[in-house]
Amino acid sequence: MNLSLQKDDFRVAALYRFARLERHEDMRSPLAAFCCERGIKGTLLLAREGINGTVAGSPQAIAELVAHLQAMPELAGLDVKYSHAAEMPFHRMKVRLKREIVTMGVEDIDPLEGAGAYVEPGEWNRLISDPDVVVVDTRNDYEVKLGTFERAIDPETATFRDFPAWVDRNRNLLSGRKVAMFCTGGIRCEKATAYVRSLGIEEVFHLKGGILKYLEDVPAAESLWQGECFVFDERVSVAHGLEVGAAELCRACRRPLTPADRLSPKFVEGISCAACHNERSDEDRRRYAERHRQVQIAEARGAEPHIGS
Repeated sequence: MNLSLQKDDFRVAALYRFARLERHEDMRSPLAAFCCERGIKGTLLLAREGINGTVAGSPQAIAELVAHLQAMPELAGLDVKYSHAAEMPFHRMKVRLKREIVTMGVEDIDPLEGAGAYVEPGEWNRLISDPDVVVVDTRNDYEVKLGTFERAIDPETATFRDFPAWVDRNRNLLSGRKVAMFCTGGIRCEKATAYVRSLGIEEVFHLKGGILKYLEDVPAAESLWQGECFVFDERVSVAHGLEVGAAELCRACRRPLTPADRLSPKFVEGISCAACHNERSDEDRRRYAERHRQVQIAEARGAEPHIGS
């Protein structure tokens, strides 16, 4: 991908590293200060098992942050994927302490010791084209809806916590087979493959760098990816070359919407979509309508983005 940016563009860094951070609580305030001093916004999660997050800022600021993190012995080898955005895709900077940097809810799963074998993006097509390989999308249902790989199984999970139960129900499908798993940036697969291997399924592989690295490295003409990839910021989705996609967010339920979704009579910008219309009350929709009105007023005045925008 061409990482040259226009003058006003922001560099976006999706990063993670499983590591043993015994004093992760002590990292929170200094790390937040480091980012805020440089105008960086986004979210970083710290846990005893490592760091995870996506942040955006000027190219220099992001370079300084990545160098700062990689200088810590525990975080050497930090996995970082870069893209860009024409506008700042986050509203504030948050550094949060968590039990897990990606929440599966299963004790004693150690990706540092038990994760599956990496497959480089350039080798991924060959692996998943093998009819004897089971291809599993480890992401949630609303993410899969926007795009996935050919032949991939959708576990139809609402959250990553649901994934172990799906594996347990489908062990016969996976046992004795080669299993290829993928996720957005690679982090969920580290845990997902470690969990599957803990059940005695040995031939487990995952896409190194996730979908984002694949879309960056593999030309569209050679790609087995179909659709767009959901990302957890205001860009909503990206396509090949990590260009911003066509999806938008429903501001009521935060689900991604395709252009076709926005044609539904139940879609009202800022208020509802077909997926959440029956989940919300009339009172909810009145509140959303007022919030949307305030967002429009703020935008018309050229003010700072409203918190609900």
